[in-house]
Formats: sequence, structure tokens, C-alpha cells
Amino acid sequence: MIPHLAITMGDPAGVGPEIIAKACKVLKPQLDADELRLLVIGSNDALNRACRTFAPELDIPSVEADGDWPGLAALQACPEGEPILPGVLSTDGGRFAYHAVEQAVRLAKAGRIHGIVTAPLNKEALNKAGFHFAGHTDLLAHLTGAKGSVMMLAHGNMRVSHVTTHIALEDVPKKLTPERLRYVIDLTAETLEGLGLPRRRIAVAALNPHAGEGGLFGRQDIEVSEPVIAQCVAEGLDVVGPVPGDTVFVKLHAGQFDAVIAMYHDQGHIPVKLLGFNVDPKTGKWDSLSGVNITLGLPIIRTSVDHGTAFDIAGKGIANELSLLEAVDYALRLAATRVTGLKGAAKP
Repeated sequence: MIPHLAITMGDPAGVGPEIIAKACKVLKPQLDADELRLLVIGSNDALNRACRTFAPELDIPSVEADGDWPGLAALQACPEGEPILPGVLSTDGGRFAYHAVEQAVRLAKAGRIHGIVTAPLNKEALNKAGFHFAGHTDLLAHLTGAKGSVMMLAHGNMRVSHVTTHIALEDVPKKLTPERLRYVIDLTAETLEGLGLPRRRIAVAALNPHAGEGGLFGRQDIEVSEPVIAQCVAEGLDVVGPVPGDTVFVKLHAGQFDAVIAMYHDQGHIPVKLLGFNVDPKTGKWDSLSGVNITLGLPIIRTSVDHGTAFDIAGKGIANELSLLEAVDYALRLAATRVTGLKGAAKP
């Protein structure tokens, strides 16, 4: 079966249309060879403008949701309203972002697509449009009925799952429970298997400096993480730790592990993004960003770019499609083995 992915445009006022057009141009040989099929869902007006500017050689016909689709096609997420201008926040931008994801989820549930790749949305625009979600993850959980999802960031051999993400640092220790940690480990192990990795060695990062230094700097690593790791090992999983946070990512980068379980948002995001940003030493500015956000625990496959709408550069021709290409690649690999969620594990 040829993998068929949906790419949701996100907010049409952001860089989504541009990076989609550029990515489809790069992927054209795979599309022509029938190795991949793509359905772009969003504003056809925004996509057509982007293609005329950045990929004029592409022909992306408009299709209906219940019709037959060629290898590369565009599906209108909802009716057009007022013109959506690049870089301008609007209610219509949020409306398109919501309905694109809604359409994609419906098609994934029906089995017509095998995974969803999301371009960035704007949270303010989404809420202005009346859809009160903190972002893609909450929206996808609502549409699929999923609970207890997990964020994994990936760049090269850096794969980092998170026990917690968007919460205050003072609340992290309370969220580190045996049930949540085990759930994140299990989802991570299954995802590594879905990616076709022959080895699935997972390191659990310590919450406290020096993994608590025998209890001098906190006991969560001793009382919560160590017993969970021991149980995982007893059941045949390749899990080590707690490994101090100041060395665990160096070891991951060196290939000693295949993934790391981070305790909180910045612990996991900083090392991945540090390696994912390509900085021009002459200007001190970054000219590209790579990295993928993979949502684990959903009944469908979802990957995403690891950046925002970038309203400040939208429509200027300088947005980089590398993160979107990586997100497509990860979705393809996961779709190939049909990893769509944790099997047989209780939700935390």
C-alpha cells in the first residue's frame, strides 16, 4: 500500500503555504514515482498563490473529500472568507487551521489517509475563531478522544519524549508519577519500534541535579524513577537511568541511547533545538531549523514541524521547508509499520 499523508496548512497567514509548496517541489520525484501520496488540506487560494510564487511547476488539483484523489491534491478545508494576508492575524486564519485538522482527522479515522503532518497554527487566531484550544495537541486529543498524549521531539538521532510540557516548573515534581513515567516509556519504546530501529535503548533523564545525589537534592529520582526503570528492565525493556540531565543528551547524541525521557519542557527542548538550528556565524542569525514534533498516544499518526507560524517572514520567500520534509519522513516511517498508539497500556 502506498502511504497517503495529509498535510494540514495551519494558519494560511503564516509560513504554512510557502513551506508546503516548497516541500511538495522537493518531494515531486517521490510523488511521480508513486512512492508517496499527499493531500494538502487548507485554503486553496493560499496554496495556489504560494505555488505560483515558489513552485510554479507544480500542478495541485482541487478535490472533494469523498472523491478520488491523484497522488498530489488539495482539499478546501472550509469556505473562503475575507482575503487572508501573509503575516496578518485574523479570525479566518484560525477558522481554516481548525477545519483543516478536523477534516484530516475524519479522513484518518475513515482510513483514507495513513497519517497527518501539520504546518503551524496560531493559537491566538484559533481562539479568536471560537476554537478554544491551547494548540494542535489539545485539538487533536479533542477530535480523537485521546487522553494522556506525549510529545516527542526528534532531530537526527536525537529523540526526546517528555513527561511534562506546558506547565510551571514548580508543578513538574507533582506530575512525575510512576504511572505517567511508565506510560511515556512504553509509548516511546513502541514508537522506536515503529521507526524500524533495531535497538530501542531508552534513557530516563534525572529530574534533579546528579540524579538527587543520594537524596541530598531531592528524592523523586530515587523514589519514583528508579522503581519504574527497574520494573521496565524486569519486563525486558532496555531502559537505563536516571541519568543526570547534564550528560544524558551528550550520550544520546553520541549514539549510546536511542531516545531520552525528559522530565520537563526545557530539559528536552533545549538540546534538540540547539542542534536543529543552523546559525550563520557571520550574521549570528539562523537560516534554517530542522526537527519534528511527534504526538504519541493518539489513535492516528501525527507529526509536525518544530516551529511556529513565523508571521514576520510569511510570504517573503525565506521560510525553510526542512522541518516539514523531516515531519513527512517521520510520518512515512511510522505509517509503514502502522504504529498508531499504545497497545494494551492503561492511560495515566
